[in-house]
Amino acid sequence: MLRVNDMNVYYGNIHALKGVSLEIHEGEIVTLIGANGAGKSTLLKTISGLLKPKNGEIIFKDEHIAGKFPQLIVKRGISHVPEGRRVFANMSVEENLELGAYLRKDKKGIQEDFAKIYELFPRLHERRKQLSGTLSGGEQQMLAMGRALMARPRLLLLDEPSMGLAPLLVKTIFRIIEEINQTGTTILLVEQNANMALSIASRAYVIETGKIVAAGTAAELSASDQIRQAYLGGA
Repeated sequence: MLRVNDMNVYYGNIHALKGVSLEIHEGEIVTLIGANGAGKSTLLKTISGLLKPKNGEIIFKDEHIAGKFPQLIVKRGISHVPEGRRVFANMSVEENLELGAYLRKDKKGIQEDFAKIYELFPRLHERRKQLSGTLSGGEQQMLAMGRALMARPRLLLLDEPSMGLAPLLVKTIFRIIEEINQTGTTILLVEQNANMALSIASRAYVIETGKIVAAGTAAELSASDQIRQAYLGGA
C-alpha cells in the first residue's frame, strides 16, 4: 500500500532522515519505534505532506506522493493524527469532527461516519457540544483520532497516541486502534511505549538518528535482546 524508498529529509543543515526505506501492506499495523529525536515524527510529517523530502520516493497505491500538498494526500486516503493532538480548542467536539470531513461532499456518508465515531468513542458523543479545549488529554486524543477517521482514510498515521495518558486510558486507546484496524484501516503507528506498540503490530521498524537500523515481525523484534535492552526495559 505504501512504499518509502531511500528518502532524505533536512531541517536546514540538519540531516533528519537518512536514506529511509520501508513498506506497509494493506490491513497491517506497522509500528515505528525509536528514541526521542530519532526521526519518527519527521517521517510521518513527510508522508502526510507537511514536510518535503530532499530526495527519495513515497509511493501510495502506485502513485508518487512525495512533496504533494497535504490536502491532496488526505484526498488520496492518508490521514495523520499528529503528536500533541492539535484539536481546535475553541471549537466544539462536533465542529472538530466536521473539519475532518472537509474534503467530502457525501452528506449521507458523513452522517453515517459521525454515528460510527460516536459508537467507537462514546465519550465524544456525551461531549459533542463541549469546547475541545476543555476536554481531558485522553478525550482530546480520541477526538484527534475521530477527526482523522472522518476523512475515511485507507492509511492512518498515528503519532504518539499514548503520550501523557494514564495507564488505563492507554489500554483503551490501544484497544480502539485495534478496532479501527479490524474495520479495514491500515495503520502506521509511532509510539514511545514500545511494548504496547509491539503487542498490537504485525511488523515493526526501529529508527536511530534518522536511519532504519532494524526491521522484522513484532514477535522477532520483541524477542531480540538488543531491542529489549534499548527500547523494552531490559529482559
